[in-house]
Amino acid sequence: MLYEAAQRSLDPVTLLADRVGSIEVDPVGDYTISLVEGVTKHRERIDELLAEHAQGWTLDRMPPVDLAVLRVGVYELLWSADVPDPVAIDEAVGLAKELSTDDSPRFVNGVLGRIGNIADRLRAVL
Repeated sequence: MLYEAAQRSLDPVTLLADRVGSIEVDPVGDYTISLVEGVTKHRERIDELLAEHAQGWTLDRMPPVDLAVLRVGVYELLWSADVPDPVAIDEAVGLAKELSTDDSPRFVNGVLGRIGNIADRLRAVL
């Protein structure tokens, strides 16, 4: 949903609201709702962290799928207390393997790994 919203220049929460309860699409799960709302709420800080830790890459240069996956990964690392850091990284890498380029899993793992290494310090100041 984050990827679609970015591609269509829509607000993710608005897109989400259009989908929740719609009979034209598959039901939207509670966790999907919390991810879309959380990433949207914290997007400015998430993007700052991604820009800082994606060595040699700007957000504009990243493949859109990778950027959506990274945003979810950073959100889970820093704001989802019920998701262990290694699980957040592994799930993001898995999504990159499934949805993006051959180089994407390594890239996603590297960026999230760098942020994961300082996640405790980041959470302390959020």
